[in-house]
Formats: sequence, C-alpha cells, structure tokens
Amino acid sequence: MRRFVALLNAVFLVLTFSPGEAQVDSGPSETAQVSPDLSGTRVGSRFSVGGFVGYQDGLSLQVFGLARDFAQGFPLRARFRLARTSLEPGSAPDARRIFINDATNGTPREAGSTWDFGVDGLYPMGERTHVFGGVRHTRFKANFKYVGGNEDFDVTSEHWGLAAGVEAEFPMGSRMSLLLSGGGEYFFSSRLTGHDTSYSPDGDHVNPRRDYGYDDADDAVNQPVWRPVALVGVSYRLGGS
Repeated sequence: MRRFVALLNAVFLVLTFSPGEAQVDSGPSETAQVSPDLSGTRVGSRFSVGGFVGYQDGLSLQVFGLARDFAQGFPLRARFRLARTSLEPGSAPDARRIFINDATNGTPREAGSTWDFGVDGLYPMGERTHVFGGVRHTRFKANFKYVGGNEDFDVTSEHWGLAAGVEAEFPMGSRMSLLLSGGGEYFFSSRLTGHDTSYSPDGDHVNPRRDYGYDDADDAVNQPVWRPVALVGVSYRLGGS
C-alpha cells in the first residue's frame, strides 16, 4: 500500500511540474530560433543594387544603390541613383539667335542630354508597393552644330528639383526583383549659359543679345521643368541568405 501511495505521489508530482519544466525548457529553444535574426547575421541583405530603363522626358538609363532596415522597425528605405537621359534639346534657330547671332546659313544638327543625381526615401504601402519622394540635381546640355555655318555651341544649366511617385516590386527569385516605377519630377529655374551669353531668372543677364530675356532663352531650349517618369528595372540583393 505504501508503495502504491508513493507511486501515486510521484505521478502527481510529474503531472504538476512537467508543464512548468517544459515551458522553461522551451524558452531557450525559442530564443535560439529568434536570436540569429536579431544578432545581425543578415546585415548583407540590407543592401541592393540595380538599374532602370524607360522614359524621363526622353530615353533614360539609370543605376542605383538601395539600403533598408536601418533600425528594427524603421520603415523607410534609402536609394541613391545616377541617371543619363537623352532628350530633345530645343530649337536650333532660336538658340542661335538668342545666344550667338542672327546668321541663318548651315544645316543644324542637335543633341540634348541630362546627367541626374537623386536621393529617394521609399515608404511601404503594401506587400509589394512603395511610395517615394526625393531630391534631384541635374545638369542639362543642349548642343547645336551648324554644318557649313561654322557654328558649334552648347547651352547648359544646372537645376535642383523634387521627385515623387509609386513603385511596385515583384520577386523573381531569392535575390532578384522586377521593378515598375512611375511618377514625376519638378525642377527649379536656373541660369542658362551659351557661348559668352547667359540669362538668369532674376534678370541678372550676362552679355544678353538685343532685348532677349530669360523667358526667351527658356523657350528656345528644352531644359527640365516638369518631367514625367515611367521606368522598368531590376534590383539585386547583396549578401545574406
């Protein structure tokens, strides 16, 4: 009988304390499962590189680097981008008349481009969608060459601007994603310079021709002001697993 009572007591003790012991034992295992993420072993996965191609007031080719997860729970991503865009430079006859002279001889050839540097902040709006806003700095150059007319000159300007848009990301594998991006950019007015003449928005012109002003020079060339953007690209996540 005593042996039977002792056996019952032993079973009671096991049933009473086993759950607590199981809970204590499970604690370290759960911590062990969580700790790799918190210990920073996936730091490399915070960085991505990639590129875009598309329309940005002309054919645009872009490269970028992106960083995410600056701190636990911080939602913004930061992206730095460099772009070159080919675009229509403007009116060769008007640019020649406003910046150079009144000659009309020669056959015009023209080309225009911008080099852009941008910084964006991307905020998640869903599983695959981000809205973004950022700052832009662009260098514009329009080249006008009159074959047979002995004229070859550039009209240049530099502008600061703002950008905003929406972007969707579609995974194509463990590291690579397809990106679709659309939005717009606005650039503030800036001095236009060609040959030895320049026109400023504030009226501080240098060697202006006739009674031309900044509005005339602005109309003659296609410097960026409002610029729609539609791009497709890919991103590649560096490091991590």
